[in-house]
Amino acid sequence: QLQLVESGGGLVQPGGSLRLSCTALGVNLDYYAIGWFRQAPGKEREAVSCISRSSTKYADSVKGRFTISRDNAKNTVYLQMNTLKPEDTAVYYCAVDTASCAYYNNSRVYAYWGQGTQVTVSS
Repeated sequence: QLQLVESGGGLVQPGGSLRLSCTALGVNLDYYAIGWFRQAPGKEREAVSCISRSSTKYADSVKGRFTISRDNAKNTVYLQMNTLKPEDTAVYYCAVDTASCAYYNNSRVYAYWGQGTQVTVSS
């Protein structure tokens, strides 16, 4: 059974950094694209980033600040978040079940989701 486990969230001051991890159990992530989404209170879930075997994608709001990467040996995808802002506060989710990032910002292309990890950016 496929399971995604996120970790790395927490409380950080504006301008700080966090690294989120998404580890897959039951599937080899090497063959899939993995997306990161976030959802703030009262707002819709939005795509943040995606990584496939051939490409990476970023939302305009995080370009230049966030970096997505993968370690196939650990079956884990990372989201390095730098220069964090209060508006980055949200629950962050990873998702999988597509081979391409072509439609990464459409949450409906992903069948499997992690439980989410809270990121709070506040002074």
